[in-house]
Amino acid sequence: METRPYVPWDMIISFMTDVFEAYGVPREDAEICADVLAESDRRGIESHGCNRFKPIYLDRIDRGTLLPVTNLEIVKETPTTVVADAHDGMGMVASYRVMEMLIEKAKKYGMAGGAIRNSTHYGIAGYWTGMAAKEGMVGITGTNARPSIAPTFGIENMMGTNPLTFSIPTDEEFPFCIDCATSIVQRGKIEYWARSGKETPAGMVVAADGSEVTDSQEILKMLVDGTAALAPLGGGPGDEMCGYKGYGYAAVVEILSAALSGGQFMKALTGVAPDGSPQMYHLGHFFFVVDPDAFVGLDEFKKIAGDICRALRASKKAPGYDRIYTAGEKEYLAWLDRKDKGVPVSESVQKELVELRDKLSLDYKFPFE
Repeated sequence: METRPYVPWDMIISFMTDVFEAYGVPREDAEICADVLAESDRRGIESHGCNRFKPIYLDRIDRGTLLPVTNLEIVKETPTTVVADAHDGMGMVASYRVMEMLIEKAKKYGMAGGAIRNSTHYGIAGYWTGMAAKEGMVGITGTNARPSIAPTFGIENMMGTNPLTFSIPTDEEFPFCIDCATSIVQRGKIEYWARSGKETPAGMVVAADGSEVTDSQEILKMLVDGTAALAPLGGGPGDEMCGYKGYGYAAVVEILSAALSGGQFMKALTGVAPDGSPQMYHLGHFFFVVDPDAFVGLDEFKKIAGDICRALRASKKAPGYDRIYTAGEKEYLAWLDRKDKGVPVSESVQKELVELRDKLSLDYKFPFE
C-alpha cells in the first residue's frame, strides 16, 4: 500500500523543466531532460527518476562537472552510422538527438548505429531503446559509467554498472524491454535505499577487506574511495555463482561505449581529478536501431515476439507463485497504476522540491504541503 503523497505528472514535469531552465538548460532541452526523468518514474524505476533530479543533475551543474548547454558535435557520419561528441553537456539531450538521427537512418537503410563520447548520465537506458520501439523498431543501447563493478576474482571497482538494454516491439500493449545493470545491483538503487534509510542486502557489495557491508550510506562512500565494489551479475568475488557472466557483459558495454566513440573508459570516468577536485565524467554511450520491415515485416515480427512473450507467461509456475512476467510488463503495470495518480515522492524528495522552488522563487504549491 503506497503511503507517500503523489505529485501530478503535469506538475512534476513542468517543475523539473522550469528548474532545469533556471539552471541554464535551454527550454527545449529542459523538456527532454524532464521527460526522461518522468519516464523512469512512470515505469516505477524510482532509482532514476525525480530522486536523482537534484543530486545527479543539478548538483553536478553547480559543481561544474555537467554543462547545462549541450554543444553536440557530429564527429563522423555515414548513411548508417553517427559518432558524436557531447562536450560534457546533458547526456539526455545528446542521446535524444542521436537517436532521432539513427531512427531516420534505420527507416531508410534497415539498420543504424551510433556512439557518443564525452557525455554525461543519460537517464534510464530504456528511454532510448523505447524511442525505437515506439517507431516499430528494435532498440539497443549501453553506457559506461563511473567505476563500480569489480571483475570476477577481483575486489577493485573497475567498470561502471554498465546497462545493456533492449526494447523490442510486440503486438501487445507494451514492448519487451530488458533494462538492467550488469552489476548485481545498480548504484542508483543503493542511492535510493540510502535516501530511504534502508540497508543494502548482503552479498551485493564486495569489500576490499573481505567484510560484509550493508549500510547503504557507507557503501556509497566506499565506492567513491575505492574500498568497496559492486559484484557483477551472478555475484562475486569468485565464480561459484557464475558472476563471470555479468563481468563479461559489463566488459562488452565498457568496450563498445568507449571504443566505438573513441572515448574514455574505466578509471578515467570517476569524476574526480588526481588532486581530488571534481572533473568532467566523459562517459560514452552506444546505440543500435533495427527495422523489422527490412527482415520479415513489422506485423509478422511483432506477432512472433508477442507469441513468445505470451508462451513464457503461460508456462508452468513454480510452487507458491501464480504469475510469470516478461521484461517490460511490470513497468507497464506500474504505469497503469500511476498514470492517473502521478509520481509518489518520499520526504527527502519533498524537501528538495520545496527548497528548489523557494530558492528559484517559482510559483508552485505541491499537494504534500
